[in-house]
Formats: sequence, structure tokens, C-alpha cells
Amino acid sequence: MALGPRLDLRQSQQLVMTPQLQQAIKLLAASNLEIETFIGDALESNPLLEAGSLSTDNDTPPGEPGDIPREELTSDQLMDQGQGESEAPLDIDVSAIDRDRDTGEADIGAGGSPDAEWGAAGGAGGGMDDLPGLEATKAAELTLAEHLDAQIGGLACNPREEFVARHIAGLLDDAGYLSASLRDIAYDLGVDMDCTEDALEVIQMCDPTGVGARDLGECLALQAKEADRYDPAMATMLANLELLGKGEVPRLKRLCKVDDEDFADMLRELRQYDPKPGLVFASSTSEAVVPDVLLSSKDDGGWDITLNEDTLPRLIVNRDYYVELGGESKTADAETQGWLKEKLADAHWLIRALDQRQKTILKTAAEIVKQQDGFFRRGVSELRPLTLREVAEQIDMHESTVSRVTSNKYLHCNRGTFELKYFFTSGVASSDGEGASSESIKARIKALTDAEDPKKVLSDQKLADLLNEEGFGLARRTVAKYREAIGIGSSAERRRAKKLAGL
Repeated sequence: MALGPRLDLRQSQQLVMTPQLQQAIKLLAASNLEIETFIGDALESNPLLEAGSLSTDNDTPPGEPGDIPREELTSDQLMDQGQGESEAPLDIDVSAIDRDRDTGEADIGAGGSPDAEWGAAGGAGGGMDDLPGLEATKAAELTLAEHLDAQIGGLACNPREEFVARHIAGLLDDAGYLSASLRDIAYDLGVDMDCTEDALEVIQMCDPTGVGARDLGECLALQAKEADRYDPAMATMLANLELLGKGEVPRLKRLCKVDDEDFADMLRELRQYDPKPGLVFASSTSEAVVPDVLLSSKDDGGWDITLNEDTLPRLIVNRDYYVELGGESKTADAETQGWLKEKLADAHWLIRALDQRQKTILKTAAEIVKQQDGFFRRGVSELRPLTLREVAEQIDMHESTVSRVTSNKYLHCNRGTFELKYFFTSGVASSDGEGASSESIKARIKALTDAEDPKKVLSDQKLADLLNEEGFGLARRTVAKYREAIGIGSSAERRRAKKLAGL
């Protein structure tokens, strides 16, 4: 056979991700903060885009958009005109696209220094049951470091000590503890250990009492000293907290050299102290969660599911500015008209993409509410097992689309605010054939352990027997796994804790 160059003509089908398709995928999975950032960039780069008012008060009656171009209509207006079906919710099977990259084929029909220097630098500033209630959180969003920074200047003896103290304040975790070693801090700042220790004492003199501690014992000791209760017996107890945790009360009494009454009094005093004093201040990394979907009950017993309009501004196209710039003028040069048409097309696409994103979120959320109706009416005990595939089949979308829709999206109801991913849980078999979600099992285990007799603490096997009597098919090891997942101790640990609680 002769060797040589030749030309071959082949015909194949291939699905290519356009830039707009890639952007649509990103918008679908983006959080509220990312969407706000994206819209802000779009408003700056596209002069034809404007942020319209969220208010629905206008001269145009509902269902009569008037002369508004179809590209600028919202999903509600399109539905009122009977045109909403043509603007289907965004459904993208990216797994098929990834598969096509390997095979080269696709189904086109797929869904598509000196003290002076130290002073200058220093002036710049530098388990669920343990969490405080909302009423204890500072309304001013003041962080612990900022709170300490305002006190250090009046407690430090010199600028160098003040600088080191401000540095240490910035190293404290949200609970108020210092995990870094003083030797490392002294080395990093180029100061001696005496200066570092003095700076730590400055931090520990600040309010709230207990911040700057390096462990729980030191934190409680600082608070005991503040309350003038740090006597030798209390010091011995705080130095042997591991015995208290193990429930070795007789041994601890002998070490502290106190009787039953004094020991009980010391325990009551300890319970008044705050083991995590820094948590009453705002976390430096905390972010408020803004729900995407709002759920409320109707008078007829149904559910009212709406999108949170405050999460996104309403975008409109400024056609007056488009005409003013010469977009419809025959005398404008070709380059100007081409640029204006490109910006107009981008504006129309973004409005449609955001509208389709909102419709997809609403459609998915409505199906989740339908599937988890028992949870919204009666609580977590009625949370049923649910998978992405089940929801995808019901709303005729791809599983990957549902996964993106439920990521970083939140639903607010009368039971609180939950991420949409929360409602997708694994489950175990139950006697009714419907199955039970892992969350409902955890809630039932917690209820059983909370109600148990302190003198007859339930073992894992006993918990499994009780759950099996209620229709849950669980083994002892499975019960232990769920118990540990929600932070409930073993029967021995619970027995010791309940014994101490009764003192």
C-alpha cells in the first residue's frame, strides 16, 4: 500500500460549550453573594443594563406588560401571556458534555524596633449546646479582636508591650483561646519572653474575663480569680479537670480535701463560668445567610412558595440610552452599531439567564417541599429519605442540574432557614415501607437519651431494641454511628455526666 498525504472528509456530531453556556452553568450554581458580584460587574461593563426597582407598583396592570419587549419581561409576565413554557427552566447535563470531550460525539438533542516605632505600629490595631443564644450576640457586629483592641491601650505599660498585646489579640480564636505558643510569638516579633508574657497578662486582664487562656483550666481559673473564689481547693479541681470529666468524684474530693457540701458548692460555681467567653462577639468569618426561597403556610393548608426578591436586583435594558447612542440610527458608523448590538444582546441574555435561574430554583424548591411535606408540618422526625435523582425525575430535569440548584441555596420556613441540600438524606428501611431518613433517626435517638433515667442509662443495644420496636431496622453499630454523629456520648459517659448534674 502506497504511503502519502491525502484528504478525508468526515461528518460527526459534537456538543460544544459556548461561553454563554459556561456562564449559565456558573450562574445556576452560584450563591447570592457571587450573583450580586457578577451583576455588579455586568452593570459596570454594560451601559445598557440598569438595576430596576423591586417594587411592583406601576401603571401597567398585572398581566398586561404593554409595549415592553419580550426579552425584558419577567417570568411572571411571560406566564401571564401564556409564553412561559417557551422559556423553560435551565437544565444542563454537563456530565454529557464531559463525556463528549472524550468521545468526540454527542447527542445534539441533549438538554442543553525603638519604642517610638513600636508605638506607631501598635496604634494601627491589629458542640451546639455551648453556643450562646442570639440574644447574647453583640448587635453591633463587634469582633473579639476589636473589643480587646479598645482596652489594650489603657492597660499596657509601654508601646512595645501594647504592640505585642495587640498582636496576641489577633491570634485568639473565636472562643477566646490562644493556641500559638508564647515562644513562637516572641521569635516572630523579635522580643524577649518576659515582654510576651507581660503582653499576655494584659490580654487576660481585659473583658470578658477568661480570654487569652491557653486551655480550659486556665480560662476557668481566670474567672475564679475574678470572682475571688480561687482558693487551693478550686485550684486543685481546675488542675484535675480530666478527673471531673471521667466522673471520678471520690478521688477528686480527696485531692481537693473537701466534703460533699463544699464539693457541690464548687461545682455550682464552675457551672456559672463561661468556658468560651469569646463567642459572645461576632465571628470574624461569619456571614449572614440570605434565603433564596420563602415558604409560608396558606389558610387552606397548602404552601405558599415564593422567591426572595431582595436577593437580586431587577435588571432592565435602557433602550432610551441605546437609541441615544445611535443604536437604531442609519448614520452611525458600523463599529459603533456593532458594539451596541453586542451589548444589547449581552443584556438580553443575562436577563433571560437570571430569570431562568430563578424559575429553576423555584421549580426545584416546590418539588422538595412536596416530597418533605411531613417535615414542614411536624418536624425532623418526618424527614423522609430523598435523593437528587427522585427530584430530577419528578421535575423532568437532569440530576446534575438539581445538584447545582440546591448548592448554596437556602429555604426559610417557620422552622428556620435550611440549605436545600439538607433535605436530601440517606435512609434506612422501616416497617411502613417508606423508609426513614438519617436525620429523623438522629432526632429520635436524641429524644430517647434525653428522656432516659439517670439511674438506668440506655446502652446502644437497648437503643437499637427500642428503635426496632418503633419500626426502624437498625443494628447496634448503626445506632452507635448515629449517636456519635450528633455528639452524644456513650452510656458510661452519659451516666457520669448525669451523676455530676445531680450533685
